[in-house]
Amino acid sequence: MVSRRVIRTDSAPAPVGPYNQAIAATGQMLFLAGQIALDPATGQVVGVGDVAKQTEQVMNNLKAVLEAAGAGFENVVKTCVFLKDMNDFAAMNRVYAQYFTDATAPARACVEVARLPKDVLVEIECIAVID
Repeated sequence: MVSRRVIRTDSAPAPVGPYNQAIAATGQMLFLAGQIALDPATGQVVGVGDVAKQTEQVMNNLKAVLEAAGAGFENVVKTCVFLKDMNDFAAMNRVYAQYFTDATAPARACVEVARLPKDVLVEIECIAVID
């Protein structure tokens, strides 16, 4: 059985986006590879030059993998976001926030990187806990 508990403390900085400081979880661990903005039907990059469109495709790709494992975004306990340009953070964050509620938002890291596969603007990987 999956158990999930949000950890919050005033002794550490409050989240500055749709994530929580920590998640305590029990169950089977599911590690999703980083997803980029590829259309699964064509293999082509979606939303060239548009981080919001790319983030939406990335989240849809993550959703497909989660569903294949019998899970959903509510099962995600940790994400790592890789951005080509940290100036894209707000646009990425607006799209990302549509996939998590305050009650289900995972812990998250976000870093700027020099380059991503196929020169996309964003890549996201995650860890989920399932039955």
